[in-house]
Amino acid sequence: MPREHMSKECAICGSALIQRTQPEQAKCSYCGKQGEEQFLCPKGHVLCQECRNKDAMSVITGLVRATTATDPGDLAELMMGLPNLPMLGCEHAFIAAGSFMAALRNSPYGREKITNEDLQEVLDRTAKQAVNGHCALTGVCGVAPALGACVSVFLGARWGSDTEQKITMEAVLRVMQAIANMTGPACCKASVRTGLRETVAFFSERFGILLPFSETPVVCNRSALHPHGCAEDRCPYYQKPAADIFADSIHLPITACRS
Repeated sequence: MPREHMSKECAICGSALIQRTQPEQAKCSYCGKQGEEQFLCPKGHVLCQECRNKDAMSVITGLVRATTATDPGDLAELMMGLPNLPMLGCEHAFIAAGSFMAALRNSPYGREKITNEDLQEVLDRTAKQAVNGHCALTGVCGVAPALGACVSVFLGARWGSDTEQKITMEAVLRVMQAIANMTGPACCKASVRTGLRETVAFFSERFGILLPFSETPVVCNRSALHPHGCAEDRCPYYQKPAADIFADSIHLPITACRS
């Protein structure tokens, strides 16, 4: 059996990489290209050198157009693991919009109704409202209008339309309220996770469109990177330190048993 040992960390999920004694063929998690890799993630993530050197937005745009994923949460987590993605920034709005719209396009409902042109339209609209710092300057997190753009394009809402515009605003209000409930300090990654969960639920309740959304709790491993200080226990994704359940227990003297 080939000898293996642990070395380095996965740039996507932070897991310790397994170093193979010989390089193996592996497919990049982002661009899909095959190549030889010697350090492999136990969760199956692979990041080729070309994607590693690209800026985050190029990878995000390319991935959402090419992916066949149907779970927007899983897709967003993959993109939020990009090593060149900043901890905070409006790239996260594009991740939210791209993940949801790509998953909708790949679903049984969207395969004949949602096009790559619709996906690009969502990203173009997001670019007009997702501006760094606006969560503080105007009180609007870019993730909310990004997901609102998904609803708007899905419904074909236009300026002056009636029901379509109302439903879009209801969706944005729901996402914004959920984000506001956990803000302090704001975290773009938490906003993406919560915004996607609410939008998936909204589409299920309002339109009967069911998108898979992993029920496995997301545990964030990037708390230490937050430039303004992680909200920690106030965030539903915070990785709480392991507790020593015996720390305060009474230690009784041990008497050796002699026969």
